[in-house]
Amino acid sequence: MESAIKTGRYFLLIIWRYFLVVAACWLSISITLAADKQLLKQGEAVFRATGGCSCHTDIKNGGQRLAGGRSLMTPFGTVFSTNITPDKITGIGNWQADDFIKAMRMGVGPGEKQFFFFQKHYFPVFPYTSFTRIRASDLRALWQYLKTVPPVNSLNKPVEIPPPFGWRINLIFWNWLNFTSGEFKTNPAKSEIWNRGAYLVRALAHCEECHSPRNMMGGIQHDKLFMGSKEGPEGESAPNITPHKTTGIGMWERSDLTWFLKSGLKLDGDFAEGVMSEVIVEGYQYLPDSDLEAITEYISSPQ
Repeated sequence: MESAIKTGRYFLLIIWRYFLVVAACWLSISITLAADKQLLKQGEAVFRATGGCSCHTDIKNGGQRLAGGRSLMTPFGTVFSTNITPDKITGIGNWQADDFIKAMRMGVGPGEKQFFFFQKHYFPVFPYTSFTRIRASDLRALWQYLKTVPPVNSLNKPVEIPPPFGWRINLIFWNWLNFTSGEFKTNPAKSEIWNRGAYLVRALAHCEECHSPRNMMGGIQHDKLFMGSKEGPEGESAPNITPHKTTGIGMWERSDLTWFLKSGLKLDGDFAEGVMSEVIVEGYQYLPDSDLEAITEYISSPQ
């Protein structure tokens, strides 16, 4: 009798241990899934804040989402956006997270080195000059999100920039003169909402890339930040978005500017057009009101 009782207790102990192991495994899986879900949510938020990476979709010609091929005109020639879908042959499906982060922060692609020891540099029509400020956690979240995009097999097109401007080796010197890498740093003298707006404007949304004039080499004139550009994206002019009351947006109420970023509706009742319309439709309209208000806060007083 006593032996039977001991045997029963032994089996109960085994069952209890088995239950604990299963419960621990299930809890671990649940935590991992919840973390992955949160990371993807963060990645989509970053994606939207960039304007939905709309330049990587050839909208005018019915191109597939993020499959590249869109012509981006510059004073030096035409560059075509690249395929950033997770296709393993023509996209970024074979990249590692570190490859993606390096491309975003340094404008350098993975793969074989060129010119003996220099790696492949991207032309600065790709705004790595602003994306370099994106926090590492946001870049990793964006990377995870892009891996969920449907892959599209679509070959990247070669640039159409005549020599010597089309020689990528020139970008080494261009970067020395026009590019400073580094993650965004908050300004302790400013409010939390101002710093959030500065991060969105200067890093994620990369507003200065279109709304600032450039020097003869194509580098941003940082002393004229946000003062508009006659040679903006795709040959369009980009307006002055400084708080200057005559030439900028100083006469806009902050609520009007926030609503514009969400809806595209301007003060005169017309709607945003061109690239600005695309980044609102693909990106900014999905941002929380707190982020739109932060952008407005920063743009209204960038200094």
